[in-house]
This record gives sequence, structure tokens and C-alpha cells, in this order.
Amino acid sequence: MNDSMNSGHTPKISRRKFLVGSAAAGSGLVLGFHLPFGIGSAAAQGAAADAEVNIWVVVKPDDTCVIRIARAEMGQGTLTGLAQLVAEELECDWKKVSTEQITAGQNLARKRAWGVMSTAGSRGIRESQDYVRRGGAAARMLLLQAAANEWSVPVGDLRVASGVITHAGSGRSTSYGKVATAAAKLTPPDLKTIQLKPVKDWKIAGKGLRRLDTADKLNGAKVYAIDLKMPDMLHATVKDCPVYGGKLVSFDESKVMGMPGVKRVLRVNDSTVAVVADTWWRAKKALDALPIVWDEGPHAKVNSASIAKHLASGLTSNDAFADIDTGDAPKAIAASAKKIEAVYSVPFTSHTTMEPMNCTVKLSPDKSEIWIPTQNAEASLAALSSSSGLPLDKCEAHVMDLGGGFGRRIGNQDVVRQGVAIAKAFPGQPVKMVWSREEDQAHDFYRPIAQARMAAGVDAKGNLTGLHIRVSGQSINAFANPAAIKDGKDRRQLQGLWPTLEGDAQIGYTHANLRTEYAMRNTHLPVGPWRGVNTNQNGIFLECFMDEVAKLAGKDPLEFRRALMSERPKHLGVLNAAAEKAGWGKPLPKGVFRGIAQFMGYGSYSAAVAEVSVSSKGEVKVHRCVFALDCGNVVNPDQTAAQIEGSVAYGMTTLQSEISVANGRIVETNFHNFRVMKIAEMPKVETVLALTHDFWGGVGEPTICVVVPAILNAIHAATGKPVRSLPLSKQGLTLV
Repeated sequence: MNDSMNSGHTPKISRRKFLVGSAAAGSGLVLGFHLPFGIGSAAAQGAAADAEVNIWVVVKPDDTCVIRIARAEMGQGTLTGLAQLVAEELECDWKKVSTEQITAGQNLARKRAWGVMSTAGSRGIRESQDYVRRGGAAARMLLLQAAANEWSVPVGDLRVASGVITHAGSGRSTSYGKVATAAAKLTPPDLKTIQLKPVKDWKIAGKGLRRLDTADKLNGAKVYAIDLKMPDMLHATVKDCPVYGGKLVSFDESKVMGMPGVKRVLRVNDSTVAVVADTWWRAKKALDALPIVWDEGPHAKVNSASIAKHLASGLTSNDAFADIDTGDAPKAIAASAKKIEAVYSVPFTSHTTMEPMNCTVKLSPDKSEIWIPTQNAEASLAALSSSSGLPLDKCEAHVMDLGGGFGRRIGNQDVVRQGVAIAKAFPGQPVKMVWSREEDQAHDFYRPIAQARMAAGVDAKGNLTGLHIRVSGQSINAFANPAAIKDGKDRRQLQGLWPTLEGDAQIGYTHANLRTEYAMRNTHLPVGPWRGVNTNQNGIFLECFMDEVAKLAGKDPLEFRRALMSERPKHLGVLNAAAEKAGWGKPLPKGVFRGIAQFMGYGSYSAAVAEVSVSSKGEVKVHRCVFALDCGNVVNPDQTAAQIEGSVAYGMTTLQSEISVANGRIVETNFHNFRVMKIAEMPKVETVLALTHDFWGGVGEPTICVVVPAILNAIHAATGKPVRSLPLSKQGLTLV
């Protein structure tokens, strides 16, 4: 630990370097332990009574252990899971555990001692599990050493359980709260030398403990960013040009300035106008009444049909690049006894978070603060700094629990820039900006639209001879991270179709003749990560087509897959586990049919079996879904099961809803025409954790890539017709 960290000196880091650093998920981690906490923090205010044993653990005199959390909580349970990991090594009393969310400014001031604050890609636990456990173990060692020093006994003679330290030889005992102050003054151990507990010895981690944040949600104590109240607060809402790429020409503020509570109408940027009032509803009513003139720009005539035509051109064009080309798939297919070709398509879809985009900003000449539900607090801090013009050490980003994230709140900091632009008109006064649901739907960063041309052949014995995949669609990197595109090739859009384990994903099948290609076809709409990102589209393309090929070969879909997975033991393991749990091959009630799918994404292996019936009227009822997941290790099995159940609800929404375009603008602007799955439509969900305990994979995103293809394959089995485009209404089907 270097002296500059001990001094509490705030490092001088440029905004540009910080933004780059905060975006690097794999950046180096510096673990500091005995540093003054951020000025004004709860820990600093209670310093006389509470002891910071290290950066992860603060112990109160009543033995309460406050575990600090650096990742975002958005309903996925990361807060409780991380606390379990720290508490496991800390050996504290779980009943006396609470948590504290650190801010981006605190992390920066301590040279990013807590590491990466980004929470995306199902990395919240798997990426930080090692160092947070070491933090808990180090705190335990310091507390034990403090007791040993007090009693003048070897530390090896002490034992601890539930925060109570005992010395068997003398019968003495003490608690963490009594020795914490002394422990905080000791030299911390070398983290690299700490031996972590084996999973088999876990008593807190690995257990289905109740979430720490549930009670506050039920009794209303939980304050989300949209609930935030501050003295002298103003409220704002915004309207951006309804056509992406368009501009704000003018507005007539005289028509609304006389409305109750209205304080100001202002131009936020080249395409956005805002109304500020004493309440949000008054701001919205005034904005609705505001005469606005837009220049809708060059995309005002774009519609879903023209976008589909644009993507279709990529299925046969010469500008696609071959990502995988083993053997000669086209030649092998052409020479096959039987061959099949199919075109699949998936639409844009929105994140539809329960909590619309929002933030509260307070600006003064020497301080910029934001309260925001963000998946990347460091990026929000950097955007606050660059937008306000104040250096990073004069800015603070307070992380609020998110009312849903799903990737919408990870990358683009558009909300931060808007909030700062509005707050500049009211120095020293907090301004809470909240988007309407319509604005949220119409100005999302959508899941990319895509089409795929799939081709395969089988020999006379029904064996696969070759597989050729061509994906045509919009690129996330082209919009959000152009530097990641090398020589015009964006491999990210083929996520989950790679033959080797790259980017936490890998195709589940091996074959001598395999060719995968991608043709980039961008539109004027912005796109971004959406729960599961590209694995959920590619999972549909691959797994639905594999069912079609199995039917062509005259083979059972499960057995057909198994024959291609001998070199993929973990893929095969979850496939078999799901099939066994679901009773694959056993009789079903009349009119009910099964479908199966497997895929890998975000470091984990998943498979699903769906049981579906389809009425004569085209009404689709999903009765049961069985999932198998191998994420290596699980911190809280109940939360894991809940995440899988959530992926079912989220995935099934895409069966019935889409984001479409007419006259350049989004058609589905609220829940009246973007149908979110209802609880009555939720099937029975069963989960098998087929854990191998030899790696750490993700949980929040992997299973969503098998939800939809398993259901679609069951529909195929029920009707005899494959579903090749979504939503189901395009096939005359309705989810009930």
C-alpha cells in the first residue's frame, strides 16, 4: 500500500483517463485498506463509534457488520450475493449484516480501491467474487489478531463463529464490535497469501438466504432515484425529436409559461426541449401543450418494411465476412442427400424498465452531484464531470438502486448530460429529471434487429453434413464502440456462435463443415446491450434451425443434438439435465408438446425444455419450462432460480411485442401497444443447477437465450410449422 493512499490525497486523474479506465471491465484492481472514507459519508460521520476494519467491512459497537457494495443492485440480487461472499470469509453473524453502497467519487478518491463499479454482462459477482472474499477474510484476520493482542495469546489459538471470538485455553470470549477499533489500526495481511474457504465448507455463501433488500421494498422504505425528495427541488421532463437524427427547430414557451408551477422552458441540446416546474406532472402537462417545430431530418420516411428490406440485402450480399470457416460447408451441403434453408428474423425490442430514465442533479460553482440509477457509476461520474465542466474530484455520483437495468443504464450516459444541461439553469438547486414512459420507449437503445439465413444438409443416415449461418443485422459496436470493429468486421454480433470459448460464449456443436458470416446492416435507430445481448437472437437462430434439421434427418431433437456435442461436455451436461428433469420422451397430456434448446453465454451453460399447447384459434399457452444451468458456482440458489424465472418473463415478452417504425419514429410508445407479459401468463418454472464448481459464470443473462427457442420449438412440434419470425402475431398466433 503506497503512501499517497495513506495520506488520503485525491489523485489528479484527467476526465479522459478516468472515462477510459471506468469503461475497462478488466482493469487492474488496487485493494487499499486503511484509508479515511469519503468526506461526508456515513462512515466518516460515525467514525467515533464505527471502525473501518478495511474497505469492505465497517464494524459497529453493537457487532453490526456493514459490508460495502461497489456493484449496482437492479433487482438481480447482487447486493445480497456480494454480502454473502464477504460475510462467509468474515465469519460474522448474518443476522447482524447490513450494506452500504459506495459512490463513484469515493472509489476515485481511493484510487479505485473497490475496483470496477460497472454491473453488466452478468459480471457483478463472478468478476469480483475473488477479491471481495479476500477482503472479508482479511477483515476476519485483523479482528482475530486484535483479540490475540489484547489477550497476549497466539492468534492460532483463537476461533470465531458468528462474530464471537473465543480462546478455548482460558475460556475468554469477545465480539467483533469490541475489538474492531484496535483491528482497524493493524497492518493488513498480504491478500495474495490468503487461503479462501473451499465451496464445500461454505455456511453463508451458497445458501438460499433471504435478500437483504426485500423488507425495505415491501414496507416502502426503499428509495429509488425516481422517489428522491430534496429541499427546494424542481422537477423536469424532456421531449426529444420523435425521429432519430432530427433536430429541434423552435418552440413557443409563451404558450405554457403561464401554466401552474412552470418555471422554465429550455433547449437541452440540438434535438431536445425540457420543461421545469414545481412538480413533475405540471412539467409534463406543460410539455404536452408546448408548440414545437421539428426538423425530422433524412430518416422521416423510414419504416419497418424498408428496414427489413435493408437487412434482407445482407443475406445474399458480398460484403459479409466469414468469422468461422472450417471445412467447406456450402460444398458439403450442396452434395447432401437432403438439404434445408430457412430465413429467421427478430425485431427491435425495448428494455422497458419499470423505472423510466431519470436523475437528480445539483450544481454549484465548486461541486457537481448526481443521484442516479446507473449500471456504471464511474461512467456516470465521468459524464457529470465533462458535462458540468468541473474536475472529477469536484464531482460525485450517488448510486441509487435501479428499478430495472437490463443493459439500458450501462453505456450511453444521455440522461446524465440532459440532467446537467437542465440543472445549469438553476445553480445550487436540485433538479430531478424524469422521462415519461412514452419518451422512454421512443428513445431507447434497442436490442439490435437481425435476420439470419440458415442452411444445412444431412446424409442418407440423417447425419449433419454441413452448417452455414449468415447473420445480417445492426451492430452495437458501430453505434457505441466503433473502435472495437476491426477491418470492418464486428465479431460481437456472432456472440455464442464461436467454436472456441471467446467473450464468455461458445457454440455447443462441433462439426467438420461449419461456416458463420456476418453482414453489417445499420439503421438510424441507436442500439445497445439488452439482457443477453446477441446470444438471445443467435440462440433463436441456431436452436430453432437445429430442430428443423433434426426433423429433416428424421431424428429426435434431443438425440440429434447429443450426437454433435461429444466435444462439449458442459453444453451436453445441461442439455441432459434439462431433458431428464422435464421427462423428455415421456407421455404428455393430450395437446401438449415439448421443445428443447441449449446455448452458452456470459460464461455459463444453459438448456431449457418448454411444454406448450396451441389451440385451433392459434392461442399459445406455455404450461411449463424446465431449465438447467451450469454457472460453475452459485452464491444464492434462490436468487439464481429467481433470475431464471425473470428471464422467462422477459424472454416471453419478446414473443408478443416488438418495436416497429413508421415515418421514422417508434410506433410502440407505451404498454397499450407494447405488451409486457402478465403474471397470469407465467408458466410453471423449474430449475436444475447442474454445477461443476470449477469456474465462475454469470446468472442474469445466460438462460434468456434458451427461453424463446425452447418455446418456439414446442410450437413447431405442436403445429408442424416452424416459427421463423417474431412476434408470434406474424404467424397468426397469440400468447395467452
